[in-house]
Amino acid sequence: QVQLVESGGGLVQPGGSLRLSCAASGFTFSSYTMSWYRQAPGKERELVASMASAGGTTNYADSVKGRFTISRDNGKNTVYLQMNSLKPEDTSVYYCNAYRKLWRIEDYWGQGTQVTISS
Repeated sequence: QVQLVESGGGLVQPGGSLRLSCAASGFTFSSYTMSWYRQAPGKERELVASMASAGGTTNYADSVKGRFTISRDNGKNTVYLQMNSLKPEDTSVYYCNAYRKLWRIEDYWGQGTQVTISS
C-alpha cells in the first residue's frame, strides 16, 4: 500500500523557517520524481519544488527560488522541503507527490500539511 505522510507544518512568523518531511512507503522511492506542491484557499494547486529520481535535477517555482530547498534521502525513503525566509503568501497546505512514468503513469499524493505564516 502506497503511503506518503507529510509532517513538519505549523505556524511561524514571517522570516522564519520550517522543514517539511514526507515519509514514503509501498513503492520504490528511489525511482520516482518527488515533488512538493501547495494549495491555498481558493487557488489552484501549484508546484513548489521537485527533485528527479536520480537526486540531481531540481526545479523550483520562481516564488520560492533562493528560499526553499528540496532534498531527498533514498535510504530513508524521505523527501524534505527546507523553507527559509517565509512570507505570509507561503501560507498553504503543502502536499508531497511521487511521480513516475514508465509504461503507465504512477502518481501518488500525501494528505497535506498546513503551513501558516503570520505574526
